[in-house]
Amino acid sequence: MGEPLNNYTALVEAIRVMTGSPFQLSPKRITVSTVGIIHAINKLHSDLPGLNLAVSLHAPVQEIRCQIMPSARAFPLEKLMTALQTYQKNSQQKIFIEYIMLDGMNDEEQQAHQLGKLLETFQVVVNLIPFNPIGSSSQFRTSSDQKVSDFQKILRGTYNIRTTVRKQMGQDISGACGQLVVNLPDKRTRENTSLLTDIEDLRI
Repeated sequence: MGEPLNNYTALVEAIRVMTGSPFQLSPKRITVSTVGIIHAINKLHSDLPGLNLAVSLHAPVQEIRCQIMPSARAFPLEKLMTALQTYQKNSQQKIFIEYIMLDGMNDEEQQAHQLGKLLETFQVVVNLIPFNPIGSSSQFRTSSDQKVSDFQKILRGTYNIRTTVRKQMGQDISGACGQLVVNLPDKRTRENTSLLTDIEDLRI
């Protein structure tokens, strides 16, 4: 968990262990996922050539991106796209774009076209990720299947961008992507809800 590129030195060392003897993993089987740490992206290819890069974009405009990911305030979208353009020119590899689908926030037809125009000069694979709810107190809601499908059709049909939809697994037991906590309690019941025991404190 966390942002790999915020621990850049350790990341490089770990991947070099994976790709060196005795493990000898192919860099093509390794993906580094990031929210878009620009200064680290700028040196990633020279330090770790051949691996896959996945970027959590989540919105085609800076304002919405900051609402979804507050850390994006430090990395303006325009500068991030310039860094990705340079990375792709040097690496000659596709970039994976992660895009969480949030009802009424980033899943409208207009935003699909904005995203398509933002990425149309890149070689990318867009991965649409239906939001996994974490309780009724969350400000975010999951996009409908129809909206996800329409969004995908625009990217594919209008902009010829390869677009996949992540299969949801484990949501029924609150074990899906992003559900690291058990359902957040409602405000009205929060005072009566006991704290959850951390797994490290269970002594099992």
